[in-house]
Amino acid sequence: MRRGEVFWADLTPRSGAEQAGRRPVIVVSHDGFNEAPGWRSVIVVPLSTSAAQARRGPTAVPLAPGSAGLKKGGIALCHQVTTLDRAKLSERLGTLPANLMSELEEGLRAALDLE
Repeated sequence: MRRGEVFWADLTPRSGAEQAGRRPVIVVSHDGFNEAPGWRSVIVVPLSTSAAQARRGPTAVPLAPGSAGLKKGGIALCHQVTTLDRAKLSERLGTLPANLMSELEEGLRAALDLE
């Protein structure tokens, strides 16, 4: 598991406005953590196909169909960044290309007010 890889994940249980259900997620945690055998958690950004999510501003990063193995296009919801146990991740779909990873990082900076 490496930063920038896209996996199917089970985001249940969740509550309120949190993204839930089975959906693709993008791994954003540092590879030092991702590769550590004893480290069970992973930081991810969930994806959505909701048109309403696309209007969320700089924290919503559009991904075209075919990007990183995604059959459908989607929106990476950087404002919904979350930590999951690795057991919630299943099939690996692909890896984001460098240009999309840069856009995702910009979305995370906007969501977390990082310079």
